[in-house]
Amino acid sequence: MGLRGEKNLTERETPLDVGLRGLKVWVCVLGCRSNLYDGDALAGELAARGARIADRPQGCSVAIIISCSVTSVADKKCRQAVRRARREVGKGGVVVVCGCWAQGLDATEARDLGIDILAGNRRKSALPDALEAALEAPDFVDMRGDITESPASCWDPLKLDHPILRTRAFLKVQEGCDHFCSYCVIPFLRGRSISRPLEDALEEARRVTAAGCGEIVLTGIHLGMYGRDSGTVLAELVRRVSRVPDLTRLRLGSLEPFALNDDLLEALADSPVFCPHLHLPLQSGDDEVLALMRRGYGADDFARICERARKKLGEDLHISSDILVGFPGESEEAFRNTLALMGRVKLGRVHVFPYSPRRGTAAAAFPGRVPPRVASERMSVALTLGEELLTRYASHFVGRDLSVLVEGAGESGMTMVKAALGSKVALGYTRHFIAVVLEERGVLRQAGREIQVRITGCVNGELNGELWGEAGGRSDGG
Repeated sequence: MGLRGEKNLTERETPLDVGLRGLKVWVCVLGCRSNLYDGDALAGELAARGARIADRPQGCSVAIIISCSVTSVADKKCRQAVRRARREVGKGGVVVVCGCWAQGLDATEARDLGIDILAGNRRKSALPDALEAALEAPDFVDMRGDITESPASCWDPLKLDHPILRTRAFLKVQEGCDHFCSYCVIPFLRGRSISRPLEDALEEARRVTAAGCGEIVLTGIHLGMYGRDSGTVLAELVRRVSRVPDLTRLRLGSLEPFALNDDLLEALADSPVFCPHLHLPLQSGDDEVLALMRRGYGADDFARICERARKKLGEDLHISSDILVGFPGESEEAFRNTLALMGRVKLGRVHVFPYSPRRGTAAAAFPGRVPPRVASERMSVALTLGEELLTRYASHFVGRDLSVLVEGAGESGMTMVKAALGSKVALGYTRHFIAVVLEERGVLRQAGREIQVRITGCVNGELNGELWGEAGGRSDGG
């Protein structure tokens, strides 16, 4: 297993006898879904040039790390991944680091860590050529550039033919952010918002589904801004992608609440393949804190957005969210307001993060820093409430027959399920993006396909069920 938060890409080989033939490469992805897309696309291009993509660094001569810098913890994980990669590939190997952490990394530190190629954002498509050159003439290469200048300000033309993960494809359609929340460093590392050309995105969606992947997740750094620089809107992309042949499931990645307008809700409601799950980052349930964060909405605004979404997309809609605790000036009352709003809008899955000062952001200079001990306690309380809310939401599906997309083998965290089924279990997800644990019994042969499952119980936000049959299309909405 890799570091926590890594998504390791499974080993495969290409039939092409070109370029990097026989080179064993480890691609380590840290952070967001956009990074996962970048990792998949890079792995595919390297495989097309003859490389073998491995699921662990042992025995590899090249390691590529797609980095994240959203928090100080993310920075720490990047350094750990680099040190691990340097150890595993050895002195003669090549360590490549790209992405957000790489964009802001001091070049001297990069050399000291043993990085051979350093690339920021919007330069990833040039990495395969840079890697081939580095293998011929080893030397430290810094190919980041200024993220605000062309070509860094242009769309990075990565392409995905088919996902290495078997069950879903992340399709990146937007990059960068213009919102500049006071705590967030990402706009400085990703650059201004830019959209992928509509026809280019549709062409990739067709390639992915033709290759046998039935589920697509549209993703971006600020997904709701898609098309604003090119004369279209996210709703139009949803309508067009929904008509792609062989697509059976369509999801949206993280979506800022104010981007969920009536046009987009109509497009989602009309889509025959949209899966009823939205990830709407809340961050705080207190108006004063939200204003300091520059989020652009208040607590009641967020509640109305959730209410409108459920009215249009159904009461079973799963709304997951992000919560940021310990923001400068967050009082105990403000924190209680957050807990209250989490329950009021009936959130499901909740990701909770402690505030981490980011150099260059406005909030880094704010007074009223919350002591680490208090922030840690609040994080624990919010996580506990999140687990309760997810279990409450998921329990609504007990006794129903749902379609489940089989992911593969999984280690369930559910003690009761393990006791009942033993350690050998299969994992899948409903259309509402709720995990389902099944006794293996041949289910893994269905990996990448939808099957019908009767839900028999719920523990800690995960469902357990019994195999009922192949889904053969849409079920009752699970």
